Amino acid sequence: MLKAGFMKVLFFGTPQIAVPYLEELLNSEEVVGVVTQPDKPKDRGHQLHEPPVKECAKKRGIPVFQAEKFTEEAVDKLKTLNPEVGVVISYGRIIPEKVFKIPVFGCFNIHFSILPKYRGAGPIQWSLINGEKETGITTFWIEKTLDSGPILVQKILSIEDTDDSVTLKRKLIPLGIKAMQETLSFVKQNKCKGEPQKGEPTFAPSLKKEDGRIDWAKSASEIHNLIRGTKPWPGAYTTIKEGNQKGKLIKILKAYLISDSCKNESASIGQIADIVKNKGFVVRCGKGSLLIEEVHLENKKPMPAWAFLQGFRLKAGDIIF
Repeated sequence: MLKAGFMKVLFFGTPQIAVPYLEELLNSEEVVGVVTQPDKPKDRGHQLHEPPVKECAKKRGIPVFQAEKFTEEAVDKLKTLNPEVGVVISYGRIIPEKVFKIPVFGCFNIHFSILPKYRGAGPIQWSLINGEKETGITTFWIEKTLDSGPILVQKILSIEDTDDSVTLKRKLIPLGIKAMQETLSFVKQNKCKGEPQKGEPTFAPSLKKEDGRIDWAKSASEIHNLIRGTKPWPGAYTTIKEGNQKGKLIKILKAYLISDSCKNESASIGQIADIVKNKGFVVRCGKGSLLIEEVHLENKKPMPAWAFLQGFRLKAGDIIF
């Protein structure tokens, strides 16, 4: 049995969502090294920016490894750290076997779904897009195949109708930290074999821009879920069909489901069926309607839908999508 004290942890992570996990480990375990993706160009100047995980590690004096490929030299450097366990959270790349077997116990991943549902890079987004009522956290041992290893800890979280990918991610972070702590406790006690995943797997690939395109022939509920799941990127968007902004894309940032009892019940799909003063406009969907309250017009700043209506003089009956 391992000692109940600090474990030597090799941490794998890249974006901001991984930072709270690294900070927790820095306070509770011995982080011997951090593996993150290379610096990448950002913004118009294309200057290189360090990943948030790298910035965090540097502040605490933790060695950082950013190899483009896991060469033999890179692998040998990681071996010199003598890690006992690897912790992986949103690293962003497939970790080869020669790397995830470096720690004594191997590497476990913290995944934002109840596996085997939503394997892949976009579990939070796709759970919302598909209208799921619950999601959660799974920690599991990394194997060669994607998100398929033995499960160590699972925690379930209800999804509220008002949740989007930003709020849901925020809720899952502390839940994931608890799951990580429990997993490390099991490893320290040698109770870390894990259980095989059961059930039919589903997959959640990274979102592409075209995934945000709104099909107004779908139900209002489906479109509402798309708006929630694609926030902030790529966003749920459509194209203006007429007027001085014809051909421009417009993102729907905030919308609410409403009943069919709007003034213009004869409105066609994608047509403004009603104007709600000081709030926005109602769009007819394939089934039901949506009250649009916030939009982001191409090359403009996000704005309330009411302000958008005033600026472009739209009215009930206009077809803008």
